[in-house]
Amino acid sequence: MSQPPIRIAIAGAQGRMGRQMADAVLADARLALAARFHRPGIVGDGLVSRDEALAMADVVIDFTTPAASADLARFCADRGGPALVIGSTGFDSAELVTIADAAKSVAIVRSGSFSLGLNMLVGLVEQAARALDPDDWDIEIVEAHHRHKIDAPSGTALMLGQAAAGGRDMELDTVARRVRDGVVGARPAGEIGFAVMRGGSIVGEHSVSFCAEGETVTLSHSAGDRIMFARGAIAAALWVAARPPGEYDMRDVLGLSAPVRHCG
Repeated sequence: MSQPPIRIAIAGAQGRMGRQMADAVLADARLALAARFHRPGIVGDGLVSRDEALAMADVVIDFTTPAASADLARFCADRGGPALVIGSTGFDSAELVTIADAAKSVAIVRSGSFSLGLNMLVGLVEQAARALDPDDWDIEIVEAHHRHKIDAPSGTALMLGQAAAGGRDMELDTVARRVRDGVVGARPAGEIGFAVMRGGSIVGEHSVSFCAEGETVTLSHSAGDRIMFARGAIAAALWVAARPPGEYDMRDVLGLSAPVRHCG
């Protein structure tokens, strides 16, 4: 006996990713587009209120803003569901705490990128950082996105930085250098640098370079179309619908790490 389709609500439905997510859900027989909602007070033209949308959904897919995503997570936790797939980036520490608290009551997949290839890159970066001595190998992360992106470095670049720092058993905040300007002095051993480019319609490009005397190793990923993010978000929605409360990421969805963050 076939399973009924998972009911999906799309947050930020009038945004670029919201529209693409709705099209992707409609094209997938495993899913049903239950509702679309945008900012409070915006209804009509196929849109409903947030309350109505959540009442009709098993999973909400949310590519909006950090503040809106954190508020949505808190609201879903207070009402006991639905589960969440969060693709927003640029969260501050308070918003991350809000999401972590919400994950005690509902299942949440949050990721800086929903690309399969990019998440494979994260694993490779962690392995390389573990193998290459920080006294000899410098790490630099370069990312480029379209002119409309509002946060920097990107959530994906920070994922890569966290993977590199984790491979060296370090906390990213203690070794990250996000800005260089003026006379900054010699580069300290173990530092992880970030560089950012914004322009045109670049979907997303990321590279991580390991630089030593006489040689450089660069691992990179280039996004050609946002449909890859929609595919990843659908995989996350299918996976999280049956999960216990907890905060997960795409490495859990893809089976690349043990799902140790659930809150049974």
